[in-house]
Amino acid sequence: MALNYIWIGFFIIGYLVAFVRLVFFGDTEIFSQVMQGAFDDAKNGFELSLGLTGVLSLWLGFMKIGERGGVIDFMAKIIAPFFRKIFPEIPKDHPVYGTIMLNIAANMLGLDNAATPMGLKAMDEMQQFNKNKDTASNAQIMFLVLNTSGLTLIPTTIMVYRAQAGAADPTDVFLPILFATFFSTLVGFLCVAIVQKINLLDKTILLFLGTAIALILGLLLYLYSLSAENLKIVSSVIGNVILFSIIISFVVAAIIKHVNVFEAFIEGAKEGFGVAIKIIPNLIAILVAIGVFRTVGGLDLICNGFAWCFEKIGVNTDFVPALPTAFMKPLSGSGARGMMIDAMNTFGADSFVGKLSCIIQGSTDTTFYILAVYFGSVGIKKTRHAVGCGLIADFAGIVAAIVIAYIMI
Repeated sequence: MALNYIWIGFFIIGYLVAFVRLVFFGDTEIFSQVMQGAFDDAKNGFELSLGLTGVLSLWLGFMKIGERGGVIDFMAKIIAPFFRKIFPEIPKDHPVYGTIMLNIAANMLGLDNAATPMGLKAMDEMQQFNKNKDTASNAQIMFLVLNTSGLTLIPTTIMVYRAQAGAADPTDVFLPILFATFFSTLVGFLCVAIVQKINLLDKTILLFLGTAIALILGLLLYLYSLSAENLKIVSSVIGNVILFSIIISFVVAAIIKHVNVFEAFIEGAKEGFGVAIKIIPNLIAILVAIGVFRTVGGLDLICNGFAWCFEKIGVNTDFVPALPTAFMKPLSGSGARGMMIDAMNTFGADSFVGKLSCIIQGSTDTTFYILAVYFGSVGIKKTRHAVGCGLIADFAGIVAAIVIAYIMI
């Protein structure tokens, strides 16, 4: 619904601004520029979607191998003790824990197609412990915020889009996204835990959080200590080594479980082809709408306004052109993806703005969409503190993305 209004708004505002420029400023070329831009953006959206097919099929093929090899189940077992502490109202060893952990693990591996059905199932199972059926329970809110904060180990689609946009090293945003999404998830979790009065000093919680924070901060401090030249080399090497190691672990795990690795890859690759085809209408629609808004000067006006504000308080404004992606992210995943692609097309995939837009896109998930789908599936109307905590997590992820981009790019 939000994307519908945003999409309509881009066209209506674009038309009104173009009309004003024609009537009051004598810009006789503006409408022809808008229409030519719309045709070009539609063509670019189609070509971009088709170009995604190969790389997307490759990644989803490896993901299917990992899924069949039991990697998700393994991850679920590791984080089981932690989840039992943060969902205290769910009985110990209840089957819903398995579903919750599979959903989180699938999200971490970028398996969106597997994560969403498991997430809806988990929300439905948690509803049986909910005394007020139209009001979100503590467990449901915690689960939703963990999803909206978007903790992802492998930002598959973003790397695919960067490859398609001609990035020299499509995986160079892997570590920055990992850092940004970690801080988003951490802040979202802490917000919910504080509101729900979860004991953050519990040994199990401290062990999991402490270990994760130590690893992330240690790696970030190490990278920060390097020179600018070495930072790019080391972060790229570390990111690619981790990614390839994950792929190999998927294959080895599948071999150990006697999975037909080739058939699993083919099945996942077919899903990748289907996903790429489904993206075409959405991508064309949002790119054309954004193109209209950009052609009439709407995006420039917004960015210049924020740049002026930040300049007045002495803040570096290099990040401002990437803010449209940040504004769109909580409202619409497709819209934010369109903004990210537009930033890479306009400034270049390897530019600061292009990379920052990708990091912002991967730093968090689409809060209002997930809230509508997950809560709507079980008839919850009163969301309590879910929206507030989710938006705080979004804000933390975006700020972290900007800071980390300045450090690492």
